[in-house]
Amino acid sequence: MTCGNCIAKVKSELLKLGDVTSAEVRLQSPQATISMTKHVGIHALQQAISKAGTYSISEAGNEVVNTDVHPGQVVDEKTSYFPIFLIFGFITGISLLTQVVKGSFNWMQWMTDFMAGFFFVFSFFKLMNLRGFAEGYSSYDVVAKKINAWGYIYPFVELSLAIAFFTRFEPLVTNIVTLVVMTISSIGVVQSLLRKTPFQCACLGTVIRLPLSKVTLFEDMLMVVMSLIMIITLF
Repeated sequence: MTCGNCIAKVKSELLKLGDVTSAEVRLQSPQATISMTKHVGIHALQQAISKAGTYSISEAGNEVVNTDVHPGQVVDEKTSYFPIFLIFGFITGISLLTQVVKGSFNWMQWMTDFMAGFFFVFSFFKLMNLRGFAEGYSSYDVVAKKINAWGYIYPFVELSLAIAFFTRFEPLVTNIVTLVVMTISSIGVVQSLLRKTPFQCACLGTVIRLPLSKVTLFEDMLMVVMSLIMIITLF
């Protein structure tokens, strides 16, 4: 689940079950705490939430189920991370091709092209469901937790950075803004990882669902390191 609408639909279907007296549903784990007058099996609960969407449910302590697959289908982390690895592969390949076409390799130009591609792609996925991203992002980002509007603004910040890198607009200013924004973004990820709190990663919006993990931290830190290198070089 990624937003309040998801929560409302799942809760509504659970409460329709006759023996369910209450259902506390949230984005954080455990995502559902269900009270019943008599035991309702996982199969019955699964049938109920399937009416709300392609969600899956398992007992606390069991293997985590990816919510982007058919109900009951369990996937491992390697499978769930495949889309992001594929995206990084495409961005890396295209940015390298731009250097091949020029006939020489320039590290600064390559990093600039890579970062432009990174922010274009990631902002695109976020903007496909802006509200869903904002609500999911507020569950772990330090700024979005306090300022709800930041979740709605953030994708446009990424899009602006993409355009700035692509057009080579004020490289020093662009890299400083990137360094600040991505460092702040990393703080919320680090805090969640240290607490070992399972969250849905909002990096690719709600279209491609990923668990918040070290892979998420790697994305943010990669942008931090690249921007820092370019700032030092520009000075």
